[in-house]
Amino acid sequence: MRFALIDHRLIPEPLVKEPHPFLQKISEVTSIPPQPINPSFQFSAELQSYLSGRSLLADEIPLSIHTLHEHYMNGYILYEQGVNEGQCHRCGNNKPHLFSTFHCSRCHTECTYCRNCTMMGRVSECTPLIRWNGPEPDSPPGTFDWTGTLSEAQKAASEQMISAIQSHNDLLVWAVCGAGKTEVLFEGIDEALGQNKRVCIAAPRTDVILELSPRLKKVFPQARVTTLYGGSEERHNYGQLVLSTTHQLYRYKEAFDVMIIDEVDAFPYSYDSSLQGAVEKARKPQSSIIYLTATPDQKTQQECARGKRNFIGIPARFHRHPIPLPKFVWCGLWKKSLKKNRIPPVLKKWTSLRLRQSKQALIFFPSVDLMEMALPLFQDMHPLIESVHAEDPQRKEKVMKMRKEEIPILLTTTILERGVTIPNIDVAVLGAEEKIFTESALVQIAGRVGRSADYPTGDIAYFHYGRTREMIKALLHIDQMNKEAGKRGLIHGH
Repeated sequence: MRFALIDHRLIPEPLVKEPHPFLQKISEVTSIPPQPINPSFQFSAELQSYLSGRSLLADEIPLSIHTLHEHYMNGYILYEQGVNEGQCHRCGNNKPHLFSTFHCSRCHTECTYCRNCTMMGRVSECTPLIRWNGPEPDSPPGTFDWTGTLSEAQKAASEQMISAIQSHNDLLVWAVCGAGKTEVLFEGIDEALGQNKRVCIAAPRTDVILELSPRLKKVFPQARVTTLYGGSEERHNYGQLVLSTTHQLYRYKEAFDVMIIDEVDAFPYSYDSSLQGAVEKARKPQSSIIYLTATPDQKTQQECARGKRNFIGIPARFHRHPIPLPKFVWCGLWKKSLKKNRIPPVLKKWTSLRLRQSKQALIFFPSVDLMEMALPLFQDMHPLIESVHAEDPQRKEKVMKMRKEEIPILLTTTILERGVTIPNIDVAVLGAEEKIFTESALVQIAGRVGRSADYPTGDIAYFHYGRTREMIKALLHIDQMNKEAGKRGLIHGH
């Protein structure tokens, strides 16, 4: 779309009445004049609800260009540049190789667009990003419907979170796998909603968002809760409590008073600076970010140790039992065994013991190919053994079958290292020395065991052809957390 600048106002090309000699892309307009707010203008509540805190393309807004422009003329929306001078203002990309130029039918010139966020609609030099400039929708005070109790360590973290929200500070909650992080958030969210603040919980993966959504809707039954992921039906709704995959945050700008980032160490968030930029862009200038992680990276661990990060640790699970320590089991040339259609004998023995005891188990593999090679060998031991990976179209169904105890043993890639809780389970890793099994991945995998108060123990074995530093670091990490919990009197018998 091109614009004419007439009387210090931007007029979109379709609304220019006479032919105008100076039609420009929005990226060529040196200063975009905002219009003064006209308090007597009756703005559209639908547009307010849809656009508050967002930065969207005209194509994403289900209202006509006439309606949008009328709101601009009365000061209620802003037109902003999408791409200019090698920068995308939606996702923050400024890498030259992630831009492309094409002949554009809208501005009839060579036009540059951002390739980094095209999955959310194309942003180019002639595309305006549209923002709301009026009041936010009213949010009625809601009820807080949770009757659970927090452990001593959870309570301390919850209080520190409330204080960070009140004073607009950032906080890292470093909580072991199975500590009950979600419950720690409830009182802080309630505090924020009670002050009419807008809250976002973002996580890198859709599975986590889908698991959190029903829990939060139950605890905050009157709050407007919106759940956003690729293809979500709720993207038109205004949410006072927004659950979102980190990618969906590209569409927000200065929207949230409280940002909660779950699994801050997980891929892709930890590797993608544009997703980290999206989080910064989505928060209001005065706001708090609460980071949640069980496995902070080395740099973050050092910052915590040196007092450079505002953080609180929850080193114990809510049920007051220590986290089971992994055993290292040497299993020889296991790849060679698989190629010869044999399961390494120690792993076969481990698996058949689980089958005899009717104890469910997860076995983690370093790659899909190796797992698929092993599957028929395991199915010879028991026909109901299944495998799952990221691209598996039946991924959700298989996890559900596992929960219902219809699958005795599930072979998996690292896709199930987080966010999945199956109460009474043992876990094995085959090829724990492989590169994909970092300290963080191995700690998360061990964290699948003993999560439930009814089954607080379990077996975790790293089958390997040679110990790595990452394996040793994972063992020390878990041991250190158990010792810390013992010192603070947070586990039984200490």
